[in-house]
Amino acid sequence: MKHTALAAGQPFPQLTVKAVGGGELSLGTPDADFDWQLIVVYRGAHCPLCTRYLKQLNEKLSDLHRLGIEALAVSADSLERAQHQLADVQPEFPAGYGLTLVQMQELGVYISKPRSPLEAEAPFAEPSLFVVNDKQELQLVDISNAPFTRPDLGSLLGGLEFIRSPANAYPVRGTFK
Repeated sequence: MKHTALAAGQPFPQLTVKAVGGGELSLGTPDADFDWQLIVVYRGAHCPLCTRYLKQLNEKLSDLHRLGIEALAVSADSLERAQHQLADVQPEFPAGYGLTLVQMQELGVYISKPRSPLEAEAPFAEPSLFVVNDKQELQLVDISNAPFTRPDLGSLLGGLEFIRSPANAYPVRGTFK
C-alpha cells in the first residue's frame, strides 16, 4: 500500500469534523483567540495510551495557550465511543470525532484495521500530531504507525517556545528538495 504524508511547509488541508460537545471543529484554522493550532489525531477509545496522552495534553494546555496555540484532538470513533473515553480524560480542549477514511488519507496518517469488533468499529487512524502556523502551513508533523511512538509533550512545548520566539526566526524544517 502506498502511503502519502503531508509535507512540512505545505498548506494544511482545511477539514471539518464533528465536535463531541456539539457543532464542528475546523482542522487547520485556529479559533480567533489563537494564531497557531496543534492537532492531535488519536486512535480512539480502545487505546489506553491515547487516554494517557490526552490527559498529558490537558496538563500542557495553559502553556500552549500562552504561546497562542490552540490544541484539539480528533479520532475516527463514533460519538458514543468518543464520549466514553473523554469522560475519563475530562478534556479542557475541543475534541472531535468521526474522522473519515478520506480525511485520514488526506492527512496522510497511517490507518489500521481493527483486530476485532471489540477493538474498534471501523478502520482507525494511528497517532499523529500536526502544528499549523499562522500562515496555515504545516510547521511540525509527527506521524506514527503504532501507539508506542508519539512526541513527548514537554519536549514539544519547549520546541514550540523556541520556534515561536521572534528572536529565533526559526523556519519550517524538512523542506529541502
